[in-house]
Amino acid sequence: VQLQASGGGLVQAGGSLRLSCAASGRTFSSYAMGWFRQAPGKEREFVAVVSGSGGSTYYADSVKGRFTISRDNAKNTVYLEMNSLKPEDTAIYYCAASAYYSGARSRYEYWGQGTLVTVSS
Repeated sequence: VQLQASGGGLVQAGGSLRLSCAASGRTFSSYAMGWFRQAPGKEREFVAVVSGSGGSTYYADSVKGRFTISRDNAKNTVYLEMNSLKPEDTAIYYCAASAYYSGARSRYEYWGQGTLVTVSS
């Protein structure tokens, strides 16, 4: 599975962005898809995950109620809608694929290249 993330950019605090992650391969729906982020000088952390069918989602507490993960299996694409953005959301955002519905980074086998989100105060 090859993953290509896009949609990052510069936004003011309180604004919104939508990230996309396009996947190659015919088995996209068999993978749970997650978003992770890594801020400068910090560890990569879990943001959200969606199950293969799209029927289940789970979020980190820091983004719950502000971010929404979704997927379109017909388009082999997963999305992360980010609202009410805060400066502390500034990070490189990575999409990843896993055979497991999990928030654990170690469970993810395939990673995209990352897209930078910068939130100004």
